[in-house]
Amino acid sequence: MTGLHDPLPLECGQVLPNRLMKAALSEGLAAAGHGPDDRLVRLYGRWGSGGYGLVLTGNVMVDRRHIGEPGNVVVEDDRDLPGLERWAKAAQDGGTPIWMQLNHPGRQANPLATRSRPVAPSAVALNLPGLPEPRVLGDEDIDDILARFATTAAVAEAAGFNGVQIHGAHGYLASQFLSPLSNRRDDAWGGDPDRRMRFVLEVVRRIRAAVAPGFAVGIKLNSADFQRGGFSEDESRGVLERLAAERVDLIEISGGSYESPAMMGRPAQSESTRAREAYFLSYAESARQIAGSVPLAVTGGFRSRAAMSEAVSSGACDVVGLGRPAAVDPDAGNAVRTGGGVVAAPRISIGLPGRLARNRTVKTVDGVLDLQWHTDQLHRLGAGREPAPRRSAWRTAITMIKRNGLDAFTTRRGTPSTR
Repeated sequence: MTGLHDPLPLECGQVLPNRLMKAALSEGLAAAGHGPDDRLVRLYGRWGSGGYGLVLTGNVMVDRRHIGEPGNVVVEDDRDLPGLERWAKAAQDGGTPIWMQLNHPGRQANPLATRSRPVAPSAVALNLPGLPEPRVLGDEDIDDILARFATTAAVAEAAGFNGVQIHGAHGYLASQFLSPLSNRRDDAWGGDPDRRMRFVLEVVRRIRAAVAPGFAVGIKLNSADFQRGGFSEDESRGVLERLAAERVDLIEISGGSYESPAMMGRPAQSESTRAREAYFLSYAESARQIAGSVPLAVTGGFRSRAAMSEAVSSGACDVVGLGRPAAVDPDAGNAVRTGGGVVAAPRISIGLPGRLARNRTVKTVDGVLDLQWHTDQLHRLGAGREPAPRRSAWRTAITMIKRNGLDAFTTRRGTPSTR
């Protein structure tokens, strides 16, 4: 049986040293000009020696006019090449390959960080406070964005990164093209599932054409949007089949968006689901035959070594992703590999009782607070300090209000979970 310690060969020729992945966490640690600085070098130095077989960066934007969260790194050209080289080397010095996660937020551009009007496949605003109706992308706009993904991937390769992961989940631009709720076009880029998936497939092809054969290209894909009338599991399996035909190196399974945040955890449907821990493992099993030889990663919910081992040995997935646990303990990979039973990831809440805690607004505040609390741990690591697992949720709330005002609880999305 395959175990967590076993190496994983990829289509591009690379071999991941084991089956644990530090999943993408949005760090918010870019310098003033949106380039990487020493804080990211310190942070990834910790993760590089943390026992993972692969480390993914957080959201790297392909267009500085459209930014997902304050503090995102932006790579449009090679102006920050020396800093990018140090960033990649920090993880590799610990023996771990590192892939850059590439993203365009589309209509999820954060108004605290973006001055331009957001863009999207269709003029459908996000159902969250404070976000305007986006401008519809024209054919020239789409071609420009595709070229930007390819350029960013080429710069990542030049900087020494081992690969890239396309963010095709969580309601960002690629995911917006896939969903019939946000893509209401009736042209070459929308109107039916085949045309809605064209953008994602073109991103893969453009990147492949821009990098060497040995450079890895992966993608993060939603199992579903978890919204009525949205991107369904059947449609997702159709996209996965087409991606497998493109021979991508790794497909990470996730789900949801910031309108319906399934990637933050959702109630288990059965005792067996709770025992298996991972939110999207059942979908991965149903997609296993469709994916063929393309490895599948599942991130979200894994906490015990037993559940991780069972997921890999059963063949349900090939790679286990750890997000929040890596924010609280950067050495979580080593802990799992050396026999540690459980990795930690506290659920942060303002702690209101009963019906108040179930109020939709309170749940939204709790979600934002949880994300920011984990981001605060990354900032401590970037500053050369240790995580603070006992940090008060109220202390994080006060910091958020001081930094961004009360709007912090309505307009900021983004964060450590599984990006």
